[in-house]
Amino acid sequence: MSDTSSTNTASEPPVVVGVDGSEHSLRALEWALGAAESLGTPLVVAHVRSDALQLGAARIASLGTDPELPDTVLKAVQTVVEEGGHSVPVRYASLDGSVTDALPAAARGGRLLVTGSRGHGGFASLLLGSTSRTLAMTAPCPLVVVPHEARAAALEGGAEAGRVLLGLHPEETPDEVVDFAFEAAHRRGVPLEAVTALRLPPQPGALLAAPSPALQVPPPLPLADDGAELVREAEREQEERLRPFAARWPGVGLVPVVAPGDAAGRLVEGSRDAGLLVVGRHHRHHLGSLLIGSVAHAVLHHAHCPVAVVPAASSGAGAGPEA
Repeated sequence: MSDTSSTNTASEPPVVVGVDGSEHSLRALEWALGAAESLGTPLVVAHVRSDALQLGAARIASLGTDPELPDTVLKAVQTVVEEGGHSVPVRYASLDGSVTDALPAAARGGRLLVTGSRGHGGFASLLLGSTSRTLAMTAPCPLVVVPHEARAAALEGGAEAGRVLLGLHPEETPDEVVDFAFEAAHRRGVPLEAVTALRLPPQPGALLAAPSPALQVPPPLPLADDGAELVREAEREQEERLRPFAARWPGVGLVPVVAPGDAAGRLVEGSRDAGLLVVGRHHRHHLGSLLIGSVAHAVLHHAHCPVAVVPAASSGAGAGPEA
């Protein structure tokens, strides 16, 4: 790996952003610069060199010569950053290896790893690139995926204006995910909306075939009372789960939401006017391989705002949230 620095970096854990020169990665770069400035932490702009460039450098090195192959993508990105006049300390890292190995290694110990939803290559119709999907499962710190322009919500006042949206399962969402969402809302000065969705049991009639007209079986009565009780119980569980975090972050305006329905669908719809959507990674397969939960998978593909996928501490999470 080779580095060039625009300024001396601080000793604080950095925000790391992966770039490849595509428009998607430049959107991620812009978002990461804002996050680093808000957090008061340095930014590492990382580019994994192409296979051809890595191979060429290896061949030159085999001849006993130190390869001096410029990373033109990183140079171009450096120009973009410098023209923006940002004050945050920036380090530029040219990496070798595969993207899905090199970026997590560069982000180890970092505050955030930020990527675009897609990079160069692939099909334009894809909503989420394979790299971002893999990083969501393996990043050692919270991963923020910035959606491409066609899917991104246009918020009046910019991305910082939108509230923080948290997908919360009271029994399963790790503390690190909840704390990340509260601190992000605190730093942004926006409300935190915690969404807990639950599926109500179907009415008995929904499980039966339509009765024969000869039987004249009356339709089943609605289960309104049972459904309402399930919602009240979920509200109690959510309030109990959020209570210690609300006490820790008293300045955060908390908007608790409990409603029947599909969690992913509600979060995607809510992301239209949100600035950040926070979900947990979930789960580790019994064979040891990392998996991403169905809700995280869905919102990464369809959300209209940046999505933060936060691992639990046991997964090697980093030290803090986005601003």
